[in-house]
Amino acid sequence: MTAYTTFFGDGEHSFKLTPALIGELETKCGSGVGMIANRLFSRNFAQADVTETIRCALIGGGVSPKRAHELIVAYVEGRPLIETYELAAKILERTLFGNPSKGNDK
Repeated sequence: MTAYTTFFGDGEHSFKLTPALIGELETKCGSGVGMIANRLFSRNFAQADVTETIRCALIGGGVSPKRAHELIVAYVEGRPLIETYELAAKILERTLFGNPSKGNDK
């Protein structure tokens, strides 16, 4: 799984979905990762698809579960979904396809 680093909320964060966190994401969203990605890529997603993708990827990127929850509450919940939709889509894109511009090594 390829990490994605970008500014989110209060600073730069690394986002990565590990196999265990993909399982958690699937449980939270009630679908396989491919279906979640398909919903996001086609813009036919549920709020949990966005929120849980970001939360799980923050944990995979090294943020504690408690801090990941705090970041979601502060910077995702109650905000327009379009503000975080692109981040969730980028996380799933990197998870499924790697980083083609870096030869899948970052």
